Amino acid sequence: MKIKINIDCTPQEARAFMGLPEVAPLQDAMMKELEERLQDGLKSMDPEALMKAWMPGGLAGGFQGWEEFQRQFWSQMGSAARGKSSGGKSSGDKE
Repeated sequence: MKIKINIDCTPQEARAFMGLPEVAPLQDAMMKELEERLQDGLKSMDPEALMKAWMPGGLAGGFQGWEEFQRQFWSQMGSAARGKSSGGKSSGDKE
């Protein structure tokens, strides 16, 4: 035997019927707080401040540091490529 009951009501009516609390004011307050925090975070993302954080030596020192990073990167990539193309055994090869 099957019994099927359809109840047509809104979510607010269902919460009230089951005795659940109204969460809309809490949700609105939390969303307002989240929006304020996000906007404060965006204000601190000044491009100049970000550049100083990423490149501590300022623009001149920072770009020199970036160039050094690129030099080191390509040096490592070149030595890795030479090691594989030389036909010799690398440290990971089994004998």
